[in-house]
Amino acid sequence: MNMITKVLLAAVAYLCSFLGQAQQFDGGIATYQTKTTVDIDGWGGRQMSEQMKKQIAERMKSRLEKTYTLAFNKDESIYEEVEKLEAPGQGGGMRFMGGGFSQGGIYKNIGDNLYARENDLMGKAFLVKDSLNKLDWKLEKESKMIGQYAAFKATATRKIEPNAFSAMRRRRNAENDSTAVAKEPIEETITAWYTPQIPVSQGPDEYWGLPGLILEVNAGRTVILCTKIVINPKEGLEIDQPDKGKEISRKDYEAVVAEKTKEMAERFSNGRGGPGGRRN
Repeated sequence: MNMITKVLLAAVAYLCSFLGQAQQFDGGIATYQTKTTVDIDGWGGRQMSEQMKKQIAERMKSRLEKTYTLAFNKDESIYEEVEKLEAPGQGGGMRFMGGGFSQGGIYKNIGDNLYARENDLMGKAFLVKDSLNKLDWKLEKESKMIGQYAAFKATATRKIEPNAFSAMRRRRNAENDSTAVAKEPIEETITAWYTPQIPVSQGPDEYWGLPGLILEVNAGRTVILCTKIVINPKEGLEIDQPDKGKEISRKDYEAVVAEKTKEMAERFSNGRGGPGGRRN
């Protein structure tokens, strides 16, 4: 029996079981592990020794490997990071200019085409509220098992919008390497694996829109993998729509972040000997 046959049989068996209990389905909680790799060379690390790069990668590991939960039902979901104790000397979120940057859970309401997220930027609360980002998914023929679930492949491409952080990185590269070419990919391919065994159009992060819960996502340097699913948890589901902070659209919020990042870059530059900065 080949893998495709096994996957199809598993899907059919589970669907038959699920349909028999369809009236009892209230939702579930999925746990995801995420891992992101960083191009240290691209951040000006070309002159570093391999040992130094390894040390930096190890220090960044806790920032780049995280655990999230997705509480979901057929219409709503909330994707939140599982908080963990910070090591001594570490703080949550990104710190700059005497302030901080932190992001709350991602709320998606498919029925109302609504995205919402509470963000804190330098002590000011924002409620980012907008329509959902929709990808044009292509359903592929490939399949595999993820845990006990039959998963099917889907792909999509999206344009990579330039942001303030990538602009600052390009500027740093140009300073460190006069031959560096300041280019960003125009688009990237997203690969997702979803299971029809859980027939909801939900998924981790901002991903959604497939005929089944998304269990795995590969996007750029980030991998998101589901490690546990609890259907109809005994504790019940809490999916609360974020409602705190100054309401703002995605586009306007990105403009605010860009402006603050520009201020940060200017102060950083001045601190290295620019006007008003330190002098050796």
